[in-house]
This record gives sequence, C-alpha cells and structure tokens, in this order.
Amino acid sequence: MDEHGITGTTASEIAASVRALHERGALRRGDALPPVRELAELLRVNRNTAVAAYRLLAQAGVVTARGRAGTVIAGLEAVAQEGYAAGSVLRDIGTGNPDPRRIPDPSAALAGAIGRPVLYGEPVVDPALEERARDWVRDDLPDQPVRITITNGAVDAVERLLAQALLRDDAVALEDPCFLSSIHTVRLGGYRAVPVPVDAEGMTVSGLRAALEAGVRAIICTPRAQNPTGATLSPGRAAELRGLLAGHPYVLVIEDDHFSMLSQRPYESLIGPGHLRFALVRSVSKFLGPDMCLAVAATDPETAERLSFRLSPGTTWVSHILQRLVLAQLTDKTALRTIADAGRHYASRNAAFATRLADRGLPAEAGDGLNLWLELPVEARIVADRLMRRGWLARTGDEFLLGEQPARSHHLRLTVHDLSDEEAGRLVDDLSDASAPGT
Repeated sequence: MDEHGITGTTASEIAASVRALHERGALRRGDALPPVRELAELLRVNRNTAVAAYRLLAQAGVVTARGRAGTVIAGLEAVAQEGYAAGSVLRDIGTGNPDPRRIPDPSAALAGAIGRPVLYGEPVVDPALEERARDWVRDDLPDQPVRITITNGAVDAVERLLAQALLRDDAVALEDPCFLSSIHTVRLGGYRAVPVPVDAEGMTVSGLRAALEAGVRAIICTPRAQNPTGATLSPGRAAELRGLLAGHPYVLVIEDDHFSMLSQRPYESLIGPGHLRFALVRSVSKFLGPDMCLAVAATDPETAERLSFRLSPGTTWVSHILQRLVLAQLTDKTALRTIADAGRHYASRNAAFATRLADRGLPAEAGDGLNLWLELPVEARIVADRLMRRGWLARTGDEFLLGEQPARSHHLRLTVHDLSDEEAGRLVDDLSDASAPGT
C-alpha cells in the first residue's frame, strides 16, 4: 500500500483501488497520484502494470494527465467544446459550425442507401465506398501502400490510431494553438502533449525538431485549414518537415484533413515516400453535416491491421447504411456542386470580413476553413467581455493553447460566414471599439 492508500497487484485491482478512494472522498479533485515508477516500487509491481492501471483510470475519466504536473484526480469541471454555447441568449460568433443551408440534402439518397441487410461476419467496409475512398486519397499519398478503414468520425479515428500505437505517458506532438478535440483526445488517453508552434505556413520546423528530440511517438497535424488559425502548409514548409521526419520513419504521423472537399488550398503532406507509420484522416462532417459521423482513414498496412481489431464485425463497425448514404452523396453531381459552392462561400465571406477589419485598423488575414483567427492589440479576454456587453459571444484563443500556465491570448476565433451584411458591419464596429486600449 502507498501513502495514498492505493493497493493492488494487477492493473484492474490498482485502478479499482484508486476509484474506491475517490468515491469515498479520500482522493479529491486535483489530488496528485504517485508517478508511475514510484507507484510500481511502492506496490512491488512491474512498471507496465502501473502504466496500465493509470491508463484504465484515464479512459474512465477518473484521472487526468497533466504533463510535468503528473497525474491528478479529474474533476467534473466544464471543458471547452466546439459548437453553440448552451443556454446563451447572445449572438454566438464562436461556434465553428458549417452553414446548414449549404449542406447537401440527404433525403433523396436515403432510400437507395438502405439496400439489403448486412449480417455478422461480412466485411466492415462497404466495397464501393472503399473504392471511392482510394480515389479520394490516391493523389495525396502517391508513393505509399495504402489501406482504407472507416471510422465513426475523425475524433474516433484519431483516438483509435493513438490507442493502437501508444502507451500511457507516451508523448504526442500537437499543434499549438490546437484543435479542441485533439487536446481532449490526448489528455483523456493519458498521453503527454508536446506543443509545436504554428505560424502562417503550418507547423514550424524548429518546433517539430524539438518535439522529436523530446521523444514523441505520434504527431497530429492539420495540413490545411488548421483549427483555429486557418493556416495551411506551404510546399516549402512541407518539404522541410518531410526531410526532418525522414530520420524518424516509425513515428506515427496522423494528418487530419477535416476541411478536405471544402478547402480552397492545395494539399501538402508531412508523409514522405519512406515513412512507415501514417494515417490520412478525412471526415465528412464539415460538408455533409456533423451528424454524419463517418471518416475515411488511409493508413499503412500494419496500422490498418491493428485498427481492424478495433473495428470488428458484429461489435464496432460503422453502419453500412451510413456508409452507403455517404457514398451516394459523394458520387451525386448535385451534392458535389453544393459542396463546391459552400467552400467558395466560406472563403469569400471570411475574406470580405477580414477586409472590413483591416479597414478599421485590425489587420486580419483570411486563412482556410470555417473561422477567422483575429490578432488583437489587447488581451482577448478583455475584448470578449466587452463584446458580451454588446450582445456577442466570442471565443478567445486561450481555449486552444496547450501551455500549463494561465494563458493570456491576444486572439479571437470568429465564425462569421453566416452573418448578414448588416450583422457583419455591426460586429466590425464593435470589435474595433472593444479592441481599443483603455476602453
């Protein structure tokens, strides 16, 4: 038994002991648990047993990994999520949502998607969708042997990819600032997030070099429409990063191309021809709707083999009805025109808003994606508070930062593509006033 009262000789026994101590109040929110090595010595168990116990607890939401701060008992505090803020009467300009009016209507394709029933033991991937998926990724992974896996969305894909490759406490390189779902997935899995700064050309070379030197075993990258900044990898930056990764072929590179068919930018990849562990993940949620929980994961054969054990027939496959529905829309000319028009619409609305901001002395560059990343002359929280008094609910950049110290971001992530011209004009006026020092 250690000083906290933790007991057990197996991972499940140790996890059950910690859970019981938490339920009885002996361990409270924020309490630190012993480091893995120390716990293993105290309980006289193998280090891997302690690792497995903490992983079980992290997956159950009982503990949270805090990097250098160690592992602590998790609380029920609210965490930042994408989407509309619950219960707010303010005009929400931080949702990150697509425009529902620009999502193809699936009703016409639904009848044909039902088809015959699929039974236990049949292939988990619809053959026609697999063929379409191969066409979708072929030009972006031209020199790689690729296998296709279908998952319940991009977050599901990333979670499964990390789980099949990593152990608890393994280091994962994340963009900083970072997509909220990637932050949550890494923390919930008990992995250590290693921040890699992002600039206008994507992940920085020096940042990725430092992460590799720190021993990361996986990298999650958004090659275009990076959320929240809108950055896209330039050809030169991508080539530099591939050159750096050439010496680390076994590091798992996960590319989350969430904006894919809506993007107005060419695709550049970190995955070089000699890289051995990789996944290109493309979700349909941004252009077919968030409720269409399906993503294509194009991976190396070994990674695909490991994923197949986590998506077995009869338990966790993705509904074939959903697969057929997605396929029907991805091969329908009207739906494809709607998607293409939507991509141009988001780009033009963001560019027009950025121009208005620049005219008012707030330089902004419209990147790729659904959002604008606006740099402010004062702290973002101050501006957000002032905007609330004018009827707007904005999202500050603090939520997307990986640093453990209290953030002081000077950025707002704005979702403005669905504002009317009158609303856009009013918001620009209010942003200009709220950003003035000393207002």
